[in-house]
Amino acid sequence: MEYIPASYHGGKAPVIIFLHGSGEAGSDVTRVMGPGPWAYAKAHPDFPFIILAPQQPRDEEWEPKRLKEWLDIAEARIPADKHRIYLTGLSLGGGGAWAWGIHQPRRFAAIAPVSGYSNAKTPCALKNNHIWAFHGETDDVVPITDERPLVDAAKVCGADITYTVYPDGNHNAWDATYANPALYAWFLDHKN
Repeated sequence: MEYIPASYHGGKAPVIIFLHGSGEAGSDVTRVMGPGPWAYAKAHPDFPFIILAPQQPRDEEWEPKRLKEWLDIAEARIPADKHRIYLTGLSLGGGGAWAWGIHQPRRFAAIAPVSGYSNAKTPCALKNNHIWAFHGETDDVVPITDERPLVDAAKVCGADITYTVYPDGNHNAWDATYANPALYAWFLDHKN
């Protein structure tokens, strides 16, 4: 699924790669346009980003190798500014953002996992990345204790990381995150 902003008039554009959660997996690609940055993009005519979103089959984890192949193909056909490619995802997609970011740390100008987790063993691969992670303190699907060690390890390794915890937030931390214009401004502050 892709979104081309109304403000796009040619040239290279910044790109947000959005990885959905398990609720949007399957074969109905319109489900991908549920939660995430879509509503914000449609409500703001000056939104400068192209949004690209693959759809994951049900009951599968995001696989960085397959995602890399998908993005290689997508980049060949869209006007992407290769220095301004940003990665985000929610829940299962938040875990995918962590995993893909660790697998290809130089590919993304910034990474924003939301309510995600990863059992990755190499968080130091992110030492040169800009990361803004988000989580609800009372998340009962992906407990914050699943993500916090990864955030702490990346920080110790030297990653430029900000961790926003919504004190009363549950699993759907993405509602507040993707409605916040500061996220999109933060993306644009970073280039490879």
